[in-house]
Amino acid sequence: MTTLDAQSDDLAARGVAWDLEPLLDGRADVDALLDEAQSISDELVTTGRGRIAAMSAGELAAFHRRYELLIDRINRAANYAQLHFAVNTNDPAVGARMAHVEERSTAITTPLIFIELEWAAAPEDQAESVLSDPNPALDFVRHHLRSARRYQPYLLTEPEERVMKEKSVTGDSAWARLFDELMSAVEVELDDGSGGTRTAPLEHGLAMLQHPDRSVREHAHAAVTAGLAPGLRTRAYVFNTLLNDKSVNDRLRTYPSWITSRNLANEASDESVQALVDAVVARYDIPQRWYALKAKVLGIPVLRDYDRMASVATTDATIGWAAATEVVVDAYASFSGEIASVVQRFLREPWVDAPTRPGKRGGAFCAYTVPAHHPYLMLNWTSRTRDVATLAHELGHGVHGYLSREQGVFQMSTPLTLAETASVFGETVTRARLMELLDDPNERFALAASGMDDAIATVFRQVAMNRFEHAVHSHRRERGELSVDDFSNAWTSTQRDMLGDSVEITDGYRSWWSYIPHFIHTPGYVYAYAYGQLLALSVYRRYEEVGDAFVPQYLELLRAGGSMSPEELGRIVDCDLADPGFWDGGLDIIEAQLQAAEAAALAAGRLARTTGAGS
Repeated sequence: MTTLDAQSDDLAARGVAWDLEPLLDGRADVDALLDEAQSISDELVTTGRGRIAAMSAGELAAFHRRYELLIDRINRAANYAQLHFAVNTNDPAVGARMAHVEERSTAITTPLIFIELEWAAAPEDQAESVLSDPNPALDFVRHHLRSARRYQPYLLTEPEERVMKEKSVTGDSAWARLFDELMSAVEVELDDGSGGTRTAPLEHGLAMLQHPDRSVREHAHAAVTAGLAPGLRTRAYVFNTLLNDKSVNDRLRTYPSWITSRNLANEASDESVQALVDAVVARYDIPQRWYALKAKVLGIPVLRDYDRMASVATTDATIGWAAATEVVVDAYASFSGEIASVVQRFLREPWVDAPTRPGKRGGAFCAYTVPAHHPYLMLNWTSRTRDVATLAHELGHGVHGYLSREQGVFQMSTPLTLAETASVFGETVTRARLMELLDDPNERFALAASGMDDAIATVFRQVAMNRFEHAVHSHRRERGELSVDDFSNAWTSTQRDMLGDSVEITDGYRSWWSYIPHFIHTPGYVYAYAYGQLLALSVYRRYEEVGDAFVPQYLELLRAGGSMSPEELGRIVDCDLADPGFWDGGLDIIEAQLQAAEAAALAAGRLARTTGAGS
C-alpha cells in the first residue's frame, strides 16, 4: 500500500469495523438464542403466573434471575440483527432477519405480560414490604421493581396488553424501519473540488456545513435540500402515521399528554421537564448573542441557517482516524487512567464501526447490548474536526455502558435524561484537554467557538426541536393529519423562536425536519440532550472545583447505571436535580462559555475591541 493510500484509508477510517459474531456467544444463529429464550419463557409462565404479587423478596429475586437470562438471549439476538441492519439497510436478507427476530421476540415475551401487570396490582403494603426487605439478592432488580409501580394507572388488561404488543411489530417499529431505509437511500451531489460533482451520503453534505468557505456551505445546503426533496411527502406520511399511532396508544392508556410516557420512562414528572424547557426557552438570548457574535467574526451581516455550524478556523482542516483517537485517549487519560483504559479497549477491539458506506444508517450511536457482553459504537466518520467531538461523545456512552454492566440487565441503563451525561462530559474533557495543548490564539478561538456551537446545538436546538414535536403531536391530535407545509411551518416557527433575528432561515431549510431520526424512533427524546448537557456541565464544574478527588465520585455515578432514581444519581456527584434553579446554573455556565469565546476572539484579533457579545 502506498503512503497516499494509507493516508486516504486513515482519513476515511477504512477498516474500522465491528465484529458482531461474539453476540451469538458460540451459537450457530439468532434462532438458537431465541429457542433458549422460548424455553425460559415457558418456564416463567409455569412458575410465575398468578404468584407474582404474593412472592417474597427472595422468591421474586430468583424469578427475575431466570427472567434476566431470557432478556440476555433476546437482546443478543436483537442487537445482532439490528446492528447488522444499521450498517447495511440495503440488503433485503439483513432486513428480513431483523423482522424475524422482532416477530419471534414478540411472540416469546407476549405471554410474560402478566409479570408487569401482577406486580403493578400487588397491594401497596405487600409491594413495599418486599421492596424494603434488606435481602441483598433483590438488589439487582429492586429499583426496577419500584420504578415499574409508577405505571399502574396506565396499564390495560392482559388481553389488551397482548394485542398492543403483538400489533407493535407491524406498527411503530415497522414504520421506523421504513424511515431508516428511506433515509439510508438519500444521497447528495457535492462539489468534488475540480469543477465537477460527486455523489455522497447525506452525512457528508451535513458535515460540509462546517466548512469555513461560505460558498461551499451554501452549495452543501442546496445539495442537502435537493437530496431530501424526492421522498419528502412519503416521510411526512410516515411521521403522520407514527404521530397518530402514539395518539391512539396514549388515549387508550389515558396518558394526560403526548410527553407523559417519555417522562415516565425518564423517571421525571411532566412538571419538572416543563421547568427545564421553560428555563432554556427563557435564555434563547444566548444562542442569539452567539450567532450575532459569530456573524461579526465571519464578516457576514446576518448568518443564514447554513452558516450556524461554520468553522471559524482559518483553514479547512481534516483529521485522520489515528490522530483523532490519539487525541481522545489522551483527553480521557488526563481525567482518569481507568476510563482511558476502557476507551483504549474500545478502539483496540472490533467494537466500533466508523466509515460511511452506502446503505449505512446516518448519525452515530452506542448500543449497550447485554451486561455479559460489551457495547458497540457506530459512527459516520467524515474526517472533519467535529468528528473528534462525536467520537469522544460516543466513547462516553460506551464507557458508561461498560462500567454499568455490573448492575445487570434490569438496571444497567439510566433514564434518557442521564444517558447523555457521560457522553457530554467526555466531550467537555476532550475539549478542555485540547485547549491546554494549544498555544495559537486562532486555534484556541476555533476550539472555543466549536464548544459554543455544540452547546447551542445540544441545549437550545434540542429544546427548539422539543417545541416542534409538541406542535406536531398537538396538531395531529387536535386538527388531524399534517401536510408537508404544516410540518415545515412548525419547524420554521420553532427554529425562529430560538434564533430570533440573529439567523436568516432560508426556504430550503424548511424541509430539514424530515431527516431527524429521534422524532421517529424515540418520540420526546430530544429534551434529554439538554438535560444531559446542563447536568454534565455542572458535573464538570464540580470536577474543576474538587480536582482529582472528584474522579471516584464520577466513576461511582457511571457504575450505578440506572440502579437509583435520577435525583439519587445526581447526589453522587453533588448535583441537586430536585432544585428548580438547577437548570439556571447550567445555563449560566454556557453564558460564561460565550463570554470566554468572545475573549478568545478578541485575543485572536478576530473582533474589534469595541465589539460586545450582546451588541
